Amino acid sequence: RRLYFDTHALVCLLETNGFTTQQSEVIVSAFVKIMNTNLDMIYKDMVTKLQQEIALQQVMSHIAGVKKDMIILEKSEFSALRSENEKIKLELQQIKKQVVDEITKVRADNKLNLNLEKSRVKELHAQQDRALTQTDRKIDTEVADLKTMLESHKLDNIKYLAGSVFTCLTVALGFYRLWI
Repeated sequence: RRLYFDTHALVCLLETNGFTTQQSEVIVSAFVKIMNTNLDMIYKDMVTKLQQEIALQQVMSHIAGVKKDMIILEKSEFSALRSENEKIKLELQQIKKQVVDEITKVRADNKLNLNLEKSRVKELHAQQDRALTQTDRKIDTEVADLKTMLESHKLDNIKYLAGSVFTCLTVALGFYRLWI
């Protein structure tokens, strides 16, 4: 195993900074052990190029198998989906026809109801117009009767007034004759 730094230069550096030779060598040997342990850990997780190529070939063959399965599944699923889609289209067309028939029926019922209501309203208006005309005739007749009665009472009052005036004149003339 190679070390990519100079251990003797590190020992010299530590000695120039106040460590003894023995302390410097112990520190460097501990440092080398730590690095070796770390490298062992790293090498355990690493694979060689040959192992990597074998794993890649296994993954590629597995992917090819999955791809074939997906193509087969896709074809079978696609045909199943296509037939299901056709069934749904037919059902939708039937439902659409039923909805159109129901809408036509509802429209016809509504037109019939509307025409019946119109005829009822017209009949009601005709009845109201007849009742109003009859009421107007009655009112006109009553007014005419009242006018006739008023005229007859006027004449009677004029007669009584004329009679009263003549009676008063007669009484006054009678008193006048008596006084004269």
